[in-house]
Amino acid sequence: MPALLLALFVLAATSLPAFAQDKAAIEAGFRTWLTTKVWPDAQKKKVSKATFDTAFSGVTLDWTLPDLAAPGAPPAKEQRQPEFQTPGAYVAETKFAPLVPKGRALLQQYARTLDAVEKKSGVPREIIVAIWGRESGFGAAKPNKNAIQALATLGYIGARKNYFYPELIAALEILEGDHIALADLKSSWAGAMGQPQFLPSKFLAYAVDQDGDGKRDIWKSVPDTLGSIGNFLAAHGWVRGRWWGTEIDAPQAASCTYEGPDKPRPVKEWLGMGVKPVSAVMSKTPDLAGHLLMPAGRQGPAFLVSENFYVLKSYNESDMYALFIGHLADKLRGDATIRAPWNTLSGFTRNDVREMQLRLEKKGQDVGTADGLVGFRTRVAIGVWQQANGRAATCYPDADMVKQAGR
Repeated sequence: MPALLLALFVLAATSLPAFAQDKAAIEAGFRTWLTTKVWPDAQKKKVSKATFDTAFSGVTLDWTLPDLAAPGAPPAKEQRQPEFQTPGAYVAETKFAPLVPKGRALLQQYARTLDAVEKKSGVPREIIVAIWGRESGFGAAKPNKNAIQALATLGYIGARKNYFYPELIAALEILEGDHIALADLKSSWAGAMGQPQFLPSKFLAYAVDQDGDGKRDIWKSVPDTLGSIGNFLAAHGWVRGRWWGTEIDAPQAASCTYEGPDKPRPVKEWLGMGVKPVSAVMSKTPDLAGHLLMPAGRQGPAFLVSENFYVLKSYNESDMYALFIGHLADKLRGDATIRAPWNTLSGFTRNDVREMQLRLEKKGQDVGTADGLVGFRTRVAIGVWQQANGRAATCYPDADMVKQAGR
């Protein structure tokens, strides 16, 4: 090779990113980690060597997964912050159109199974079927990741190793004790498994063998799926005989700063403020607690919810997720709609919201987490700031307020 070409070749090789040079070393480190870290921890959970070896036979890191933070890897590109969207986009009526007719048909098809699940768990069948539909399209969505490979990758080079590593050990426990074949242990990229999208730890704790075949099969068995969803909600405190909540007309006397799971009032007290429920599901229990929910503050609909709304949030920690499930369940029961409009919100980004949250925190306001998401604590903090500054409390940012709040 001519000297000049040789010099250029050497220069190119030595200037390769460290990540590219070290990828093989990271894979080698992964194999060592499996032996020195994962196997001892799996052994403590009574996972056999045969199960362990089978699970990791031929497994390498899955470099296609998101949320990785491998040593030497280039930093993740900063994501372009999109314009903020109204929360109502999450519960647009078009989102329910494909789910309602199918859900109603499945309520009939699996009526006997749902009778048994409802009797045992206390969770209404419409709620169970709504979660089934939201999580996997009633089983139509079939994540195809090898759960062991995905969780091992995230547990070794993921940005949230401490979160995913215990899930890897739990997945090995499933292989050891639940007679699920490795080929059937499929998940999303983040390890969520089967028709109810349980993480492995949730499977171990809450999955049930509803069809009595000796396996807890949330991948192929509809009865096991329905029973497992009901068992999960019951274990998280579902109160028998109470619905999730209802839309309301909320007068100004019912301040948006009263929102949240930490501000319960007897239903009759809310009614005394002039709150007008769209349905009677909460009015039937006037002495029990109700909670104000305003996902978009005064920029959208208001709801009066029971403690069961917050049980739905244990499935997915999102007000809008729980509202989606509750509203879908309403639709499965009848022709329900959310009546009040969601105002269009624009002119600011999630990063703008985060900066506002940090300013409010410096002023002593509790915003929950400064993550750019407008959760109930942030909404209440905004309302308190608005009142203190002579503004009408809307409890939701607009383009002007997001720049001013906390200054």
